[in-house]
Amino acid sequence: MPEPEVAREAMEFDVVIVGAGPAGLSAAIRLKQLAPDAGICVVEKGGEVGAHILSGAVIETRALAELLPDWKDQGAPLLTPAGEDRFLFLTETRAIKLPTPPQMHNTGNYVVSLSDVVRWLGTQAEGLGVEIYPGFAAAEVLIEGDRVVGVATGDMGITKEGEHGPNYQPGMELRAAYTLFAEGCRGSLTKQVATRFNLREGKDPQTYALGIKELWEIPAAQHKPGLIEHTVGWPLDRNTYGGSWLYHWGDNLVSYGFVVGLDYHNPWLSPFDEMQRFKTHPAMRKHFEGGRRISYGARALSEGGLQSIPKLTFPGGALIGDTAGFLNVPKIKGTHAAMKSGMLAAEAVAEALQHNRPAEPESYEGRFRESWLYGELREARNIRPSFAKFGLFGGIAYSALDTFVLRGRAPWTMHHAHADHEGLRPAKDAPRIAYPKPDGKLTFDRLSSVFISNTNHEENQPPHLQLRDPGRWQGVNWEQFASPESRYCPAGVYEAVGVEQGEPRLQINAQNCVHCKTCDIKDPTENIEWAVPEGSGGPNYPGGM
Repeated sequence: MPEPEVAREAMEFDVVIVGAGPAGLSAAIRLKQLAPDAGICVVEKGGEVGAHILSGAVIETRALAELLPDWKDQGAPLLTPAGEDRFLFLTETRAIKLPTPPQMHNTGNYVVSLSDVVRWLGTQAEGLGVEIYPGFAAAEVLIEGDRVVGVATGDMGITKEGEHGPNYQPGMELRAAYTLFAEGCRGSLTKQVATRFNLREGKDPQTYALGIKELWEIPAAQHKPGLIEHTVGWPLDRNTYGGSWLYHWGDNLVSYGFVVGLDYHNPWLSPFDEMQRFKTHPAMRKHFEGGRRISYGARALSEGGLQSIPKLTFPGGALIGDTAGFLNVPKIKGTHAAMKSGMLAAEAVAEALQHNRPAEPESYEGRFRESWLYGELREARNIRPSFAKFGLFGGIAYSALDTFVLRGRAPWTMHHAHADHEGLRPAKDAPRIAYPKPDGKLTFDRLSSVFISNTNHEENQPPHLQLRDPGRWQGVNWEQFASPESRYCPAGVYEAVGVEQGEPRLQINAQNCVHCKTCDIKDPTENIEWAVPEGSGGPNYPGGM
């Protein structure tokens, strides 16, 4: 018998914000600055603010200074000024230093622990009276008539069989005049809202990348605080977009990450294994030798730029941050853009609240178009699609033309013609890639990596990763593409088992999931559905990382 429905409690606010990242918290702070009496709630799926954010990041302080001009006096954890910039082109054995593009100059920026910055923003928001609820995953959009009226958190204590367990608690409805979605890349509720209100009509498909990250502690003699290094080239082929970042910061810490564009064509490619073998390059190995890896994570990035940003508003709310695609790809920065988008939406909502308007805050779209953020993204709009159109060398050449000659003012706009999941070639037509075995010192396997991400999910809960049509996997994923999900997932969630017995089937190890969303993006028929697990499930990155 189906379980009886249990009435959910409801709480009323003026504004509900889904996601306590840079965008969501900046929106909350700006709202409280403009409307001190407004009731504002931020719901966060991580066990604490910042728990799902791992990255030594380079932050441009423009938006922060607009939001909190006294951020230095308030103790913001921006402690390592950016130093030397390096931009390298790698062959298999050489590193060729290239001129650093103007967008990548970092004078005046800071290398930070983004999780610490987000935690600090959380304290600023709470100090203004914002209510923040970590450990509660927003699982449902509440729609009445043709208007979003809030969200509901997921039920707790549901067993794998879908029954009420001994610790069952129904979710709670968080209702509001306006709801801001700041879920980060490929937000599960954002997908529902975009479909319901047709927000992508007339927009390019979003294109994504997978960023895989490691945090290292290295000997002091090797540490160069503020060093910022980016690479393109090896080990990726000329038709696969990607590259690396490496930042020295904090107390002998190195943040290293490798990015692969998810529009890649070869189903045998493994972004995780590319990331590991990259460290064996002579120019890279020296950064890590004698050190120890202390954390690991991965997340998808929205790279489509201006032409892929959806309509930002709908009746009852708006999209902010990376869930809408505010990332400057050539600048390799998104935090300042996410914060500014949250501030712009907050200003529009505050105005709507002041005038008690029943409609959505349409002025957010107008404010965005009049802001420096729009100008920045417009100037950068052709860089990422040029690599898809012309390949590595053509993309570099076009980027130089666009940057130094046209200065971002080309009279044309390149477009993203296809969604990322449409780009895979059949496995029989693509070259296999031989990856070296990990040595456990410099290079590692997936499971040991997931272990140091502190990933945990309540085992007795419905899996948050499911196939829409389980029967489709064998005929498409296995027979045509040789199970690409077993390679593009950086956490070992997907395994093809029963192969030797001639009965291949897909095993989903959902407990390993680090919430990168790659499977939701790259599955060749979009057959994999990522949904939020029970609140606080997923990776857990402590402060300082």
